[in-house]
Amino acid sequence: MSAESPPGARKWRGRLKAAAAVVVATASAGTMAAVPAAAQQPVGAGPLPVTFHIKDDNGKWFDSGLNLFGGQSLAVAELPRVGTSAADGSIIPSAPDGALPSLPGLTGLVSPQKATSLTNMDQAEGLTGLVKGAGQPVPALGQTGQNLAQMLNLDSTLKTVKEIGVSNPQALPTALKAERLLGTFTQQVAGMPVDAPINLNQLPVGVDLQGALNELQKFAVKGPPVTVKFVVDPKESEGLRNPMGLIAPEGAQGFPFMDAKGAFFGEKQIQLTEPGLYAFADMVSPYMLGAVVVDDPLTIGLDFGKRSQINSRELNVPSHSDIVNRLVNAFFNITNPNNWQKFDPKNPVSWNPTQAPAPILQYDEAGNPILIPILDAYFDSKFKYPKTLNPGDKAPPVPGVGEVWLDTEMEEFGEKDKVGSATRINAENWNIERKIGAPGINMNNPHNMWTDKDYKFLYQSEWFDDEINAFDRETGKHIVNTQVGHNPAHIMTKPGTDQLIVGLNAGNEIVEVAPGGGAVTKRINVSPSGEIRHPHAHWLSYDGKTAITPNVMTDNASIIDLDSGAVKTEKTGQFPIATSMTSDASKAYTADFTGQSITCVSLKENACADNGKLVHSKTIDLWENYSPIAGPAEGKPFGGLSIQLPVSPDDKALVAANVLSQTVSVVDPKTDKVVKDLPCSAGCHGINFGAKKGGGYYAYVSNKFANVMQIIDVDPNMDGNIADAAVVGTKTLDATADTKVDGTITGASGMGGQGVLAIPLVYNGWAQQNAGKWAEMLTPQQRDPIGTGK
Repeated sequence: MSAESPPGARKWRGRLKAAAAVVVATASAGTMAAVPAAAQQPVGAGPLPVTFHIKDDNGKWFDSGLNLFGGQSLAVAELPRVGTSAADGSIIPSAPDGALPSLPGLTGLVSPQKATSLTNMDQAEGLTGLVKGAGQPVPALGQTGQNLAQMLNLDSTLKTVKEIGVSNPQALPTALKAERLLGTFTQQVAGMPVDAPINLNQLPVGVDLQGALNELQKFAVKGPPVTVKFVVDPKESEGLRNPMGLIAPEGAQGFPFMDAKGAFFGEKQIQLTEPGLYAFADMVSPYMLGAVVVDDPLTIGLDFGKRSQINSRELNVPSHSDIVNRLVNAFFNITNPNNWQKFDPKNPVSWNPTQAPAPILQYDEAGNPILIPILDAYFDSKFKYPKTLNPGDKAPPVPGVGEVWLDTEMEEFGEKDKVGSATRINAENWNIERKIGAPGINMNNPHNMWTDKDYKFLYQSEWFDDEINAFDRETGKHIVNTQVGHNPAHIMTKPGTDQLIVGLNAGNEIVEVAPGGGAVTKRINVSPSGEIRHPHAHWLSYDGKTAITPNVMTDNASIIDLDSGAVKTEKTGQFPIATSMTSDASKAYTADFTGQSITCVSLKENACADNGKLVHSKTIDLWENYSPIAGPAEGKPFGGLSIQLPVSPDDKALVAANVLSQTVSVVDPKTDKVVKDLPCSAGCHGINFGAKKGGGYYAYVSNKFANVMQIIDVDPNMDGNIADAAVVGTKTLDATADTKVDGTITGASGMGGQGVLAIPLVYNGWAQQNAGKWAEMLTPQQRDPIGTGK
């Protein structure tokens, strides 16, 4: 992208180059290199900090400086032990009391060569893509053409064993035994398939080898914890950030590393006290992920720990469990733009995401050590890669009405250094008509949008900044920007007055803005008790009197009287991230992102359905058919990491986008039960309803990590029964030769689907405001969704 903005830009956000001390870079499986860079140090020993710079850039949201297949969000650290190599190559001596001393050498980095070896980047070309698909033969570990001892990290383990034996004469007999058993181990696993987990206790050599390595730990005291530093620099991230832990090994002190003070600019440090896998997310933008593997040099493979704590439902599971591996698979698919799904409009394509080809040590429920010899091969088999992506353009049998706007938040433009655009789709012929990247204002991650009652304006939030913008809906011309506060996420207008209501995701307020996107006219604190709540995707009632905000920091929702500013707090599931209401505002719903649930909350008298009774609130469990250890029940609905969840204007169905399962949950608001689920694509995120020609509604579904939109009809035959809800169409989001674009798209074409807006507005309270040609597009029922007579 260019390094300067067009003339007349209102501001320019400076470009920073990523600094890295150790980078394992590969543009493809055929190009591997480990090269040192200037400052950042992602691979550390002992107390050396592993530093994540949290940035606005695609693929560098948690920038560790370690580039693995196009993503820079993974770091590797190694706990030092007495008798093993320090950073400078010397052997770490023990102190008189047997403890590990404080030495300058402990602050050094492992070499770039060792970083490459531990992650198998030096053998990646031969260790990825080994599983070709169902029914295809799978090679054995000894048939890859690669050095088996190196690909299982046995060379690293052997080096540590020898160092301990040399440094401590008492350890020498055990070290010699371990050396011999490692050689036998290599022979015994050579004939095993590359994609199959190996129970080390079931190998003839396994128990003795594990015993010898455990015995050596007595002579090699474990060192100090690894420090992780999160840096939020306004030169790199224009929005505030708030990193939290998602996964940590059992016993890790301080997990989940959450800070009640909320999002910040500056630095935050945590200590990783146990070997194993640690994963992090930003609480403001939770698809921004980072991870650290803290490896113990006296084990085989990279350590995930014996058991994992998951920041969801207080889970404590064996590290060899479905939820751990499902989240790790999602991590690699999200953080590496090369793994995003690229649909072709007309032709099927193969999608085969690349995972790290590293050996991983996990443990099952019985405590058995389970070696995943090649993670990429294991995930290919477990998640059935490669997959076929069907042609991306499939028009539904009945056209839609008007137009659909969708935020392609990760699309890259040559004329600006920040990413994102708003894309307009004609809902009648499904042409991509316009893209607004707004390079003149360097628009930063446009996240959600709304419009006015006359459809003159497109109101657009800049989620990674502090502004909202008003564009001319027809021409795409920028009209005005309004500074509202940190990380504005969602925008809606109040029926009647047309005032904008904007939620500040990294703040504690919703703000009211004058029609047209002028001045801020009111601020309402969503937290009467004063704690930081971080509201995300709010919703408004049909009469514009009530708002509900989901508060990600405090696991609750704020019910707000917009006239008086009075706030009532309702308990929700964990990490509520989005909300909706029924058409009569009798009840609201929250998507509980890490709670793996949907919460129904009554706004007046009891309105949530619970087995034939009306109750004040109810939890709809999206994991009813899911075991965190064994996985989902085949053929049963399964959701998780849910985001947007609107209720159809006629109250027939609620649809919720699920990131974890890549499904859309279809819920009956009459029973508040899941009826079925439907497929979506990678990172499905946003949903909104628009009118279907002749009656009924389409739900338009966006996907963060795919260039496609799904079109769902919740009642195709209009009989009132949503059991036949179906995906009736799809549409790719890339610009065509006929698309009007205000810049040059240079990368991530059609990617980053988040906010969705269908015009004309069809929700109760907004639908009645349609006039002229817009009203003529709609049926009488669509103009008055629940028969209010207005």
